[in-house]
Amino acid sequence: MSHDRPLLGITLMLGFCLLAPVADSLAKLLGSEMAVGQLVALRFAFQVLILVPLVALLGLPWRMPWHILHLVALRTVLHIFGIGCMFLALTYLPLADAIAIAFVMPFIMLLLGWLVLGEEVGWRRLSACAVGFVGTLLVVQPAFEDVGWPALLPLMVALTFALFMLVTRRIAAVTDPVGMQAVSGVMALCVLGPALAFAPHSLPELGWTAPSPRAWTLIAAMGVAGTAAHLLMTWSLRYAPASTLAPMQYLEIPVATLVGWVIFADLPGPLASLGIAITVAAGLYIILRERAIAQATRPAPPAAPPAPPAAE
Repeated sequence: MSHDRPLLGITLMLGFCLLAPVADSLAKLLGSEMAVGQLVALRFAFQVLILVPLVALLGLPWRMPWHILHLVALRTVLHIFGIGCMFLALTYLPLADAIAIAFVMPFIMLLLGWLVLGEEVGWRRLSACAVGFVGTLLVVQPAFEDVGWPALLPLMVALTFALFMLVTRRIAAVTDPVGMQAVSGVMALCVLGPALAFAPHSLPELGWTAPSPRAWTLIAAMGVAGTAAHLLMTWSLRYAPASTLAPMQYLEIPVATLVGWVIFADLPGPLASLGIAITVAAGLYIILRERAIAQATRPAPPAAPPAPPAAE
């Protein structure tokens, strides 16, 4: 039975687009006080503190068959790596720039389908990919001049979350989102705990410092916002296909720009603004083109049976 309810999925994705930049802005504020590894571990710790009691209280399912559990484990590793790269990028880059560069993700998904999965991709969409990459480079170029190689970290975020989205869509329709996020949080702590405990001193990104009372407040807010955002994203993929939700995700860029301006007084420069506009336009064109192709290849509904002859 189909679970697709597009309007509900779009509404849930809108909530994700509003909350995710808030969580990222809190991580950016905390990035000056603690190591990235500690910040990621605390982010998942609050996910566990919120969701494990909720699963128990509501009696939600959390046990999963092996063929789903190993995909949840893969999704967790991708989640850890993607969040870690984004948090590290935010210590160097303005919020809007980092998120805009990461929105090369739709082009990566399209190219992966073409190069790895052998999916048919026409010249129009490949051309839009090229244009989108040019737009991304216009955002990367001034950022690279300012901070160097960390300007490339959002590209790694894009690749990681392209794979994360594909895995999430694969399992979202057959697992409870809250139970899956709770299990994923526990898995993440099982990975991050030993990594932080036994990390060599030569890796400052995996260090640990005692948070201040102010930092604990920001950490709790980040954990709540980040957990809620990814729950909404997971729920949205349960009710609507990724192709329907993809245009909504571009709302994250103006929201991030507004949040970055309010909290950090950061606004993208002229070249970066032009690159953002080009990236968004190319991404939306690819989405519209894919929809047009899907509609053109959809089988026609069966013809209605002929009406019975009128009684004389």
